Amino acid sequence: MKLRFWGTRGSIPVSLTAPAIRAKIRAALEGARGRQFEQPGSMDAYIDGLGFEVAGTFGGHSSCVQIDTGGPEHCILDLGTGVRPLGQHMLERFGAGAPQTYHVFLSHVHWDHIMGLPFFTPVYIPGNRIIIHSGHPHAEFALRRQQAEPSFPVKFEQFGAQFEFHTVAPDQPFEAAGMTVRAHLQRHAGDSYGWRFTRGGKSVVYSTDSEHRLEDEAERARFVQFFERADAVIFDAMYSLADAISVKADWGHSSNIVGVELCQAALARRLVMFHHEPAYDDAQIARVLEETRRFEEITRDGHALEVLSAWDGFELDL
Repeated sequence: MKLRFWGTRGSIPVSLTAPAIRAKIRAALEGARGRQFEQPGSMDAYIDGLGFEVAGTFGGHSSCVQIDTGGPEHCILDLGTGVRPLGQHMLERFGAGAPQTYHVFLSHVHWDHIMGLPFFTPVYIPGNRIIIHSGHPHAEFALRRQQAEPSFPVKFEQFGAQFEFHTVAPDQPFEAAGMTVRAHLQRHAGDSYGWRFTRGGKSVVYSTDSEHRLEDEAERARFVQFFERADAVIFDAMYSLADAISVKADWGHSSNIVGVELCQAALARRLVMFHHEPAYDDAQIARVLEETRRFEEITRDGHALEVLSAWDGFELDL
């Protein structure tokens, strides 16, 4: 199983601004002061040594993750704006003349998680099959309403692909795209669902847009069981712990600290922080990653948890 992250921002897509790019260039030039780049590869070596917040970017597309099993059918987690480049990738890989089946697993139907649908080119190609798996019985209504006038010029009925809608029951396993799949109800306005995917002894959990009440022991135990020994937990770490339990309580998101605690208790292998705060620049997200890794080290009790921060274009082999 390989994970590909096409969109990792929360709530709204964002883009790098001119001042942000200028700050990156300035930081790189300041670090290069007095250096010589005459030797072959010396410039690339210098760039590789810069922090990711200077040499790269966490990106700005809203939620979209792909699970590639190597099988004939495809797995997409949420339809944020990251699904647009995913669609381009699929057309480059398979062409428009080879029909494909896409299994889409929706966490919920808030706008940032479905707004990429009309920009996902495979939906316009006859012969393609789009299977929408959701815990919400109104998922079809939400996707159709998004396309209705006056919100968008292309109606849902104009899509060329065949759509199927599958409403799932929480914690009832089923088979899809060569994997065993289970949905888990989460605390979020209008409800959201986490997903656990298992194949060939490997497990991935996708748990975004979920708020966790630390004082609710029963709820905590359910999530520890849901995350149990997962090879990767993709986790909504949008807020700091202070924000999550104070000014942004009941906003339906979680924190990096809660992610570490749940994954440590579940003996998960990796925590992949996701759904980044759109107001954070690359430097702030990088600081959160550094602080989270330090927190994991000082709270570790024999089980080492690898802590990562997802970015648009990141790939992870399990």
